[in-house]
Amino acid sequence: MFTISFQDQKLSFETPLSVYEAAKEAGLTSRETLAALVNGKPVDLTRELSSDAEVTLLTFEDDEGKHIFNHTASHILAQAVKRLYPAAKLTIGPAIENGFYYDFDSEVPFDTAALSALEAEMKKIVKENLRIERFSLPRAEAIALMQKAEEPYKVQLIEELPEGEEISFYRQGEYTDLCVGPHLFSTSAVKAVKLTACTGAYWKGDQNNKQLQRIYGVAFPSKDQLNAYLEQQAEALKRDHNKLGRELEFFTTVDYIGQGLPILLPKGAKTIQLMQRFVEDEEARRGYLLTKTPFMAKRDLYKISGHWSHYRDGMFILGDPDDETKECYALRPMTCPFQYQVFLNKKRSYRELPMRLGETSTLFRNEDSGEMHGLIRVRQFTLAEGHLIIRPEQLSEEFSGCLDLAVFMLKAVGLYEDCSFRFSQWDPNRKDKYEGTPEQWEFAQNAMQKLLDENHIDYKIGIDEAAFYGPKLDIQIKNVFGKEDTLITIQIDMLLAKRFGMEYVDADNTLKTPYIIHRSSLGCYERTLALLIEKYAGAMPMFIAPTQISILPIGSEHLDYAFDLKRKFTEAGLRAEVDDRNETIGRKIREAQLDKVPYMLIIGDKETGDGTVSVRGRKGGDLGSMSVSDFIARCQDDVKNLVK
Repeated sequence: MFTISFQDQKLSFETPLSVYEAAKEAGLTSRETLAALVNGKPVDLTRELSSDAEVTLLTFEDDEGKHIFNHTASHILAQAVKRLYPAAKLTIGPAIENGFYYDFDSEVPFDTAALSALEAEMKKIVKENLRIERFSLPRAEAIALMQKAEEPYKVQLIEELPEGEEISFYRQGEYTDLCVGPHLFSTSAVKAVKLTACTGAYWKGDQNNKQLQRIYGVAFPSKDQLNAYLEQQAEALKRDHNKLGRELEFFTTVDYIGQGLPILLPKGAKTIQLMQRFVEDEEARRGYLLTKTPFMAKRDLYKISGHWSHYRDGMFILGDPDDETKECYALRPMTCPFQYQVFLNKKRSYRELPMRLGETSTLFRNEDSGEMHGLIRVRQFTLAEGHLIIRPEQLSEEFSGCLDLAVFMLKAVGLYEDCSFRFSQWDPNRKDKYEGTPEQWEFAQNAMQKLLDENHIDYKIGIDEAAFYGPKLDIQIKNVFGKEDTLITIQIDMLLAKRFGMEYVDADNTLKTPYIIHRSSLGCYERTLALLIEKYAGAMPMFIAPTQISILPIGSEHLDYAFDLKRKFTEAGLRAEVDDRNETIGRKIREAQLDKVPYMLIIGDKETGDGTVSVRGRKGGDLGSMSVSDFIARCQDDVKNLVK
């Protein structure tokens, strides 16, 4: 007898295969019964379970349940492709954060008409209510099965599996696919699907391999959920920084400059400059020392730090990396090994610690071309980077200080409420990826977990997301399309100081090795700018708006007063521009509104004669007439109220 736990209900069933019927009798299908969680791990219920197994149902609201749901949808797509395009070859089709995709090797292009036909075929497969069954085969039989099906990519995947690895398949109707699963019980649960795009993708992400066609899609348990998603995506398109940021002239890109190398236009450059000054001033108040370090270094530096062996593929290298007879340089992907030289510049005492080093760093990372997206992911970017060199007993206080700084910055720009926290740990099964011993990692991760718990951080754990030298707290955020990226990191490093021979003289006159905290305070400025454009639909908060006040003279006779106002605003620390074009006042107002300027001042005979301003707000419309001093005070209060 098996037991299902679902919220407050407990159900019993005779065999794993009867779980769906048991849930249906309990009325759980209305909550999109999907799969099961046994002892904390998603499982396929077509496999044998021990009679004392504790099974928890998953729903579409659960991350694991959604993943299983989307993975099943990818198989339904592949089945539809094989029905309509039998010559197409299957490769891989995973669930992703927002939906799924499947890569196909097909001579027939999957255009808009093809995607529409595939959607219709997927709906037929859903209506057929095909039971999804799992089975496994020995290696030779598995290869023979895929050879008979004329699926060469699947054969290659099987041949690359380690000896002794279980080789599992999933069958639904006439369609069989190599897959580790798990999946839903049948195709009928996928009530609503939408194929969203078809793009090119290289087999295994290697541009030296054949180019495939990747079909993206989304799936939901109901049409209402799909419609709500499509409405949200339509709104996201309006806020997409890659579109809106170009229209509002924050940035642009140029083909012959290169992908992932954006040009910041005056508006974007001004917004980033304002954020950068704000960060540097706040860090100075918190005891940070400003550094400026080179953009590149010889490979010797990266060999000491470990980046050469762990991160070389992600670096831009100048020279032959394998020719040891000649000098070879690389643009820096991070600043840590450079800032260590500040500490190493002379002998250090325990009294000098903590040493907090901050830098506005220009960094370079050789991201894959398929990963590029506007300002979110680029190959050259600017980071509010810092490294704290500390005594071990200072770890708790300094980590809390880094976290407090990050939260302060996120609240200042209005992004804190959109963030989540991930405790990124190593994967002990991938020791080639990480420095240090299991004992060192256990010590570091236990220390970080204690710090996170002390600071009452609600976090998720990310296995195999750590830096190669230590665990980290990643502050995560999603763009308007739901794609998650890391905005800020705080990392504990107990290894690299020893690599560089970093020591300090302790109170007992002995030499000790310091700990290091790697951190960013507002993350990548380009990514932050993109997220702000999307959050505020281009209407930047007052304190980082590139232009805060647009002065709109009605006629040429009002220009002298308009420019006098600009001078007064500039002296008060406000950013104002005069629209001195020979245009109607109506057009000037409309264009200032389209530019999303916080305040517009209409200047005519009355204002010029009285020495006042007629104010229109970006949000409040006509705010009436007021004195210049009152308006300046209002603007300064707006700025102060945003920076708390």
